[in-house]
Amino acid sequence: MIPKTFRGLRPVIRKEFVHIRRDPAALVIMLLIPCIQLLIFGYAIDTDVRNVPMVVWDQDHSQSSRAFVQKLENTTYFKLVGYVRSPRQLREAIVSGRAKVGLRFPTDFSDRLLAGKTASVSVAIDGSDNTVGMQSLNVVNAVGVSENLRRLALQTPSTAAGRKDAPPFALDVRPRMLFNPDLESSHFLVPGLVGLIMQVLLVFLTAFSIVREREMGTLEQLLVTPVGRLGLISGKLAPYIIIGAVQNAAVLCIMRFLFQVPIAGSLFLLAALSLLFMIAALGIGLFISTLARTQAQAMQMAFLVMLPSVLLSGFMFPREAMPKVIWALTHLIPLTFFIEILRGIIVRGAGWPALAGKAEALALFAVIVTALAALRFRKTID
Repeated sequence: MIPKTFRGLRPVIRKEFVHIRRDPAALVIMLLIPCIQLLIFGYAIDTDVRNVPMVVWDQDHSQSSRAFVQKLENTTYFKLVGYVRSPRQLREAIVSGRAKVGLRFPTDFSDRLLAGKTASVSVAIDGSDNTVGMQSLNVVNAVGVSENLRRLALQTPSTAAGRKDAPPFALDVRPRMLFNPDLESSHFLVPGLVGLIMQVLLVFLTAFSIVREREMGTLEQLLVTPVGRLGLISGKLAPYIIIGAVQNAAVLCIMRFLFQVPIAGSLFLLAALSLLFMIAALGIGLFISTLARTQAQAMQMAFLVMLPSVLLSGFMFPREAMPKVIWALTHLIPLTFFIEILRGIIVRGAGWPALAGKAEALALFAVIVTALAALRFRKTID
């Protein structure tokens, strides 16, 4: 005998299945999207450090210097992205984020090796990412030790006897950690958290905007307001920009005074580029609100945006180790550029020339997503 509490259970279950069948968008999100995300993230997420971008200032231009660079590349930990011609260019490459490691070979590098003297090579390492910095330091030192052992093994007893005053090691690798010499993880994670927290708040705030108005029956009242679509979109974004600015200032203060992460660059530049990111994040939320019919759908779509932002933006996992296709897809995530901007200004003290490309990409994304939201807003009203 069926207990009274469970009488009528079968019709309720049947009704719920009918509702699910009538909402195919939600069904696709529930069933298909998790499988796609698992495939993408399973290939993309790799905690191993590989393909760290490296630039070289080779004043020697010898076979010996090129051979050492080739040895570093053969480890698969490093990837040569270009040559520079001055210490200023080498530092700019690291400050801008184009490279994380810079090698400098002096003019007498090969001559000292041939003369049996110690030849030095300077290695500048970006310490803003403590994981990449520590791994790069270990690999560079290991390659240097391996090369010294190889050269010692090639020496014959007669050669060694004829050079009693020869140094014990032919190669002197001199690594130097830039920007975060103590390799503190907070200097890497906390600036990324600032960007992530801002996106979470702003996207979720606006994702429910139009959906909530539709459910409350106030959307039709917007039709009689004497303002165009872009004006209406701007009016909806303005209050949230103010909220985002207050939130940005609050989390930066917590970062500076609680976590003791100093801001090495310009506060004005940081505020200006943060405003640019706010517009992009609010545009994403507004675009979601024009696609969703209910607040539940809006929440699902917002989470659909947030998960790639966390895993593919470089917030936790190095983008250099991702497959090329997924690495290219990371450029469709505005948080990718904003995290690089935050770490560039806060940790490396980067200025506008080093960040101009990332700021332009962020501005382009903000314009496109806001325009799409405006176009979708018209269709939603219709």
